[in-house]
Amino acid sequence: MSPSPRVAVVGTGVIGAMTAWHLARRGAEVLALDTYSPGHDRGASAGESRIFRTVYKEGAEYVPLLQRSGQLWRELEAATGSALLTLCGGLTIGPADDPDVAAVRACAEECGLDHEVLDAAEVGVRFPQHRLDTDEIAVLDPAAGVLRPEPAVQAALRAAEAAGARLLPYHPVDDVTETAGGWRIRSAERVYDVDHVVFAPGPWARRLAPLRESPVEARLITACWFAARDVAAHRPNRLPIAIRRHREAGFSCFPALDGAAIKIVPHHLGWPVLDDPDHLPRTADVEFVRRASAAAERLLPGVVPHPVRIGTYVEGFTPDDHALLGPVPGCANATVLTGFSGHGFKLAPVFGELAAELVLTGTTSHDIDRLDPARFA
Repeated sequence: MSPSPRVAVVGTGVIGAMTAWHLARRGAEVLALDTYSPGHDRGASAGESRIFRTVYKEGAEYVPLLQRSGQLWRELEAATGSALLTLCGGLTIGPADDPDVAAVRACAEECGLDHEVLDAAEVGVRFPQHRLDTDEIAVLDPAAGVLRPEPAVQAALRAAEAAGARLLPYHPVDDVTETAGGWRIRSAERVYDVDHVVFAPGPWARRLAPLRESPVEARLITACWFAARDVAAHRPNRLPIAIRRHREAGFSCFPALDGAAIKIVPHHLGWPVLDDPDHLPRTADVEFVRRASAAAERLLPGVVPHPVRIGTYVEGFTPDDHALLGPVPGCANATVLTGFSGHGFKLAPVFGELAAELVLTGTTSHDIDRLDPARFA
């Protein structure tokens, strides 16, 4: 690899954008390609709001990564003059014996993280926007908050470009082949020769020949916005983000960022597999809307329980719901970051940093064995 290695980043969602930023600021010659315009509304780097949290049900091993990611979000904000992360706190709500609620408490206790455990009566006083049953509790993570995904992608790409990266929107990759010294990429009737390629394709992973046997499935995620009766009570300064684990319904809940409505992403209605991520339906069926409305009416007393807006997105999921991050099995000078399974956005800055370390040094500063792409090979 040359002293200033030439690196192509395929895909400029939040993961690819952050990778391009970290590579360029370390002196790599970066070429970043995307089929669409960066910040588009098809993949998982969209939808107005995403969760940031530190107390993590997915495992205590993520906590150092989350803490580093929080630092990098602030660094990106400072570098670009952007407001991306609002720390409004986060609630995990459900029965005390629910596995996810128990996992959140265990993570907080194991890692010594600041948190509170509130009973239903305490939640009713402090966060009356949620209706709890008497046997439910809430775990409050004060270091959680809400991210703005579309501005975050744009900020990362501005920072990458300022560091020398070259961005190529509307450049679908038609072919990528390994060469004696690196990789050749064909896109829009042009050929680009690079030393290393980073695949950050999101749910489009199987489109690319080196990832054709990837276990990543494309799944449909539908979000609903409900008008708040008292908008002031549902802004971030009064309403934390929340993950709800109810016996009748489950969803992620976001404060009002648009001045009118809160967003929920239902979990209990499933995330259907899409055969082709380009065939993303742009509407939700009546039964989905009816059941999402019933969940809002049951558990969110401060909203009008009929959605005023619906958004559909496609995300890539792995069989174990943990990402693929590392060398592409069977290929030299190729790194893959995909399959973030609905919980990668908050970690994007540190995942981009780790990818840059892998590309430029072959090692990383964090333990990411759990994310090894070879585990499915």
